[in-house]
Amino acid sequence: MPGVNLNLPYELFIGLRYLKAKRKQTFISIITFISMAGVMVGVMALVIVLSVMAGFQEDLRAKILGTTSHILVMKFGKGMENANEVTNKIKAVPHVVAASPFIYNQVMLTSETGVSGAVVRGIEPETATTVTDIAKNIKEGSLSVVSQKKKDKNGIEVPGALIGKELARNLGVFMGDYINVISPLGTVTPMGMVPKVKRFQVEGVFDSGMYEYDSSLIYVSLKEAQSFFELGNMVTGIEVRTDDIYRAREIGKEIQGSLGYPFWTRDWIEMNKNLFAALKLEKIAMFVILALIVLVAAFNIISTLIMVVMEKQKDIAILKAMGATSGSIMKIFVIEGTVIGTVGTALGLFGGYVSCFLLAKYKFIELPGDVYYISTLPVKMEPMTLLIVSIAALGISFIATIYPAYQAARLDPAEALRYE
Repeated sequence: MPGVNLNLPYELFIGLRYLKAKRKQTFISIITFISMAGVMVGVMALVIVLSVMAGFQEDLRAKILGTTSHILVMKFGKGMENANEVTNKIKAVPHVVAASPFIYNQVMLTSETGVSGAVVRGIEPETATTVTDIAKNIKEGSLSVVSQKKKDKNGIEVPGALIGKELARNLGVFMGDYINVISPLGTVTPMGMVPKVKRFQVEGVFDSGMYEYDSSLIYVSLKEAQSFFELGNMVTGIEVRTDDIYRAREIGKEIQGSLGYPFWTRDWIEMNKNLFAALKLEKIAMFVILALIVLVAAFNIISTLIMVVMEKQKDIAILKAMGATSGSIMKIFVIEGTVIGTVGTALGLFGGYVSCFLLAKYKFIELPGDVYYISTLPVKMEPMTLLIVSIAALGISFIATIYPAYQAARLDPAEALRYE
């Protein structure tokens, strides 16, 4: 353009100059900063909320995998007889890290002060820690207690058991107390069906953070479970740990193909798909709702640019008279609006990152543990989340510039300069 000798394209130079209003038009400058602040608040809220949601999801996944293995291998019928042979075949499948047999059955528990339904899980303490993280959840005692037996005051050997914190609370028992495990299957006697009862001593308490597990699970040794349920050498199934939790379904299919019928598999995602689907839907809903904040800020950008166009009509007319095209005029105001959105987005990302960092480090927001089973808000910042938020905010800001820029490009210089 004649008469302009700048290193920057003149559209960019003028667009940046228009961000700063003249002294007598300070109001427009204030509106510009308000528009930036609106984008910043929206982006910051998106980053914080989505990071907290991701933290909740990761924390929930960790709690589930602390008690449940990545894959369960089961067999149609009463049980699995050749557990060692099946375990060796499973370990030969690629990406399988460990495998451990287990027994799973429903029972009734009684103590001197309470009664509760529960699920007995018979495990091998030596291999169970390789497929789950249950050992990390134990608050009192250790996993090895299920293999130990202690004599009571009558000299009778009583096997140890590991129970959930909520189950212990429901039964009113503490470390060292005795509980009775009652099988609903029972045994047939001349007097009819009699429930089978076995006495265990509470030698450990775990807290997984999941009420469903803590209120219903009791761990005993595999041999005690086999003896109590009269299974002989049979087990319910095999727990499997993989090297990639997100490929559990694919690896499960490989295991099932290797073993053939009548074996079948279930992965941890399938067992908890409703829960994770709900969390995913909630995360998407929160993104849409909070994106409305950025949309409101975009309306501020539109109003700011419209006011600038009205105030700069004379300048636009002069530029057109000097040879500026409608496309160049449009670029000036697109650049101005995009800069507002970019600066607001950058400030929002920085503020969101700093807030999440401080929240993760100092944990200054506390939650009631009896409701959420976590004491503070979990936070996980994901690069993909920051990228999606940035693209969404910049996209909305860019779209907001189109109408005011188009109106500026349509301005007739003769009409604008007629009364000057």
